[in-house]
Amino acid sequence: MATELAPALSGTRHALTVSGRRVNYYADGPGGRPLLLVHSINAAASAYEVKPLYDRYRGERPVYALELPGYGFSDRPDAPYTPRLMTDAVLAMLDEIARRHDEAPDLLALSLSSEFAARAAVERPRALRSLALVSPTGLSRRPPPNGMPGVLAFVRFPLWNRALFRLLTTQASIRYFLRRTWGSRDIDEGLAAYDWTTARQPGARHAPYYFVSGFLFSRDAFDLYRALDLPTWVSHGTRGDFVDYSRAEQLRDRPNLRLTVFEGGALPHFEQPQAFLAAYDSFLHDIAS
Repeated sequence: MATELAPALSGTRHALTVSGRRVNYYADGPGGRPLLLVHSINAAASAYEVKPLYDRYRGERPVYALELPGYGFSDRPDAPYTPRLMTDAVLAMLDEIARRHDEAPDLLALSLSSEFAARAAVERPRALRSLALVSPTGLSRRPPPNGMPGVLAFVRFPLWNRALFRLLTTQASIRYFLRRTWGSRDIDEGLAAYDWTTARQPGARHAPYYFVSGFLFSRDAFDLYRALDLPTWVSHGTRGDFVDYSRAEQLRDRPNLRLTVFEGGALPHFEQPQAFLAAYDSFLHDIAS
């Protein structure tokens, strides 16, 4: 049974159409240069993952938080989910922002969504002023997962696909995976509660099954990062299960890129908001100088 989903963020909710699917975004804030925030990809993702950033900046500038296809209030059909679809959603949001504002936005994306944001920036270089990639995938020494049709067929098998997703998204499972992300038992309880609720929505299993089957990762992610020529900030933590950023050091020679390492997990804006915001604000200040 579905549990009613409350808005993850304040402000107003709007919708775009991307490949025939309704895609949700939140908007708030006064005038100025806009900021676009994009959540990560997992079994229970939503715009709640960018809440500390959205809440901080909405008092200073226009802030937009996109919910990618298959997540939050966006449509969740039983249909393919691909990097192209996710990138197109980011591009559609950039078009929407361009219709509303004269200044190109700054974009901040989390984890796997960094790959979609980077691809959008490479394809539409004038659409952004800067790019911030928080705990980005594609920097591991191991090759990224490739689409595995057998795994996708197994998890989507009608006899157990619903039960399997319920098992993956029980309150205990969500807390387990968040602790792996944090590298600590001290997780954000609001995020854990919202994750459980958003995973109870109709169709919530469809996009995550493409994620766990490897279909949302891109083989050329590192090449995309190397190809970026706009001001780019990359940050990541040192703790938790997602700490293999060994190829990040290979980006240090890029004159447009700044790398910051936080002592913490993969969501430093939750764990160390002051340090994270100070580092990001410093980056934004420097590129505006």
